[in-house]
Amino acid sequence: MNAVLITGASSGIGECFAKRCASQGKNLVVVARNEEKLFQLKKELEEKNKITVTVIKADLSNANAAEEVFRTTQSNNIFVEMLINNAGFSTKGLFHKDDFETMENEMNVNMLALTKLSYFYVNEMVEKKKGMVINIASAVSFNPLPYGAVYSATKSYVLALTEALYYEYKDMGIKFLAVCPGATDTHFFDKIGRMKGELRKPEDVVNTTWRAVAKKKIVVCDGVMSKLQSFMPKILSMKKRVAITGRVGKNTWGI
Repeated sequence: MNAVLITGASSGIGECFAKRCASQGKNLVVVARNEEKLFQLKKELEEKNKITVTVIKADLSNANAAEEVFRTTQSNNIFVEMLINNAGFSTKGLFHKDDFETMENEMNVNMLALTKLSYFYVNEMVEKKKGMVINIASAVSFNPLPYGAVYSATKSYVLALTEALYYEYKDMGIKFLAVCPGATDTHFFDKIGRMKGELRKPEDVVNTTWRAVAKKKIVVCDGVMSKLQSFMPKILSMKKRVAITGRVGKNTWGI
């Protein structure tokens, strides 16, 4: 069975991706920590779209979670034709005052799990000479973000990884896309507090992603703020960029 695998699928952007893919008749593998929400989503999407939804409960901050996800799809004879690495979270505040275990989990989810899942499933895609990996990066991928230093660093990693892998596999039938949303109205802000100003909607991010897929883009920005962030490195020095993002970060989080 072919399927689309989506991490962080129980809510927000991930759930929106799941609904969009299901409406296109694609079978799904949905991954998240909240098993109850995943089974609710499975029931809804299978009844409405006549597809198969496989639920995998996993905490991607755990070192072996990606391997467990991969083993589950293998044991169920599922070929993941599209991998959407959506799961992620952020910490905020002065670097030395944050809890390091939380930051380590942040790095595990945002970078390590994403990289492992990409590694496992790209290996299968190479064998079949087809497939796609969509990595959800961020508007902060383009510039360091003081008071969100670890998060912006992880998302810069996601962007760089995606761009490099695009080149490595461009002649093997495998596509890569990095999606860089601005602040989006999801549960992402439950732990770190709400941002000021108008937020993008998960549907906006999914619509932007699907247009980018159709145009065979490598990187796509969603929203004006993301586009501005992507433009800053072209016209400003690192010192000026960090001064701007530092003020924004400090004001946004009330630090």
